[in-house]
Amino acid sequence: MGELSGADKLDYVKSKIGEYVDFPKKGIVFRDIFGALTDGKACVYLRDLLAHHIRITCPDVELIVGLDSRGFLFNLLLATELGTGCAAIRKKGKLAGEVVAVEYQLEYGSDTFELQRSAIKPGQRVVIVDDLLATGGSLLAATALVRKVGGVVLECLVVMELLGLEGRKKLDCNVHALIKY
Repeated sequence: MGELSGADKLDYVKSKIGEYVDFPKKGIVFRDIFGALTDGKACVYLRDLLAHHIRITCPDVELIVGLDSRGFLFNLLLATELGTGCAAIRKKGKLAGEVVAVEYQLEYGSDTFELQRSAIKPGQRVVIVDDLLATGGSLLAATALVRKVGGVVLECLVVMELLGLEGRKKLDCNVHALIKY
């Protein structure tokens, strides 16, 4: 049996993503990436799919930026696979040194993301990675932070996108989702 196609790998990963109805509150269907990450084959396929996409669409990427906290599951993995560096965008108060900050809106309230000023060099080409695009607030804040320190956002790459929440419309950069719900 030969190597699986990209579509077959994607179908396999999708089959392993957990689905929890009425979590964290009634009426929500929670898509849980951790179900896929407990399966070794799904992890390999997910790495392959994400890295292949970046190689094709962003061959000149220099840095993979992961968002707190599930984006961290992918940024080092992809940086290692692609031979780039990686950086982290964290919630307020979690990073040492000089940081830049952006406040962003959540469904009920707001939060703040921070990035170490020295993490990205001016002009450095960046792909931002996370597990999920929902309302778009966290990715919008992440793109603002990268640009604030002089980075160039090539793309926001997510494993899953919840189309009904229209988060993509808030973003002014290329966005790619492997799986759309």
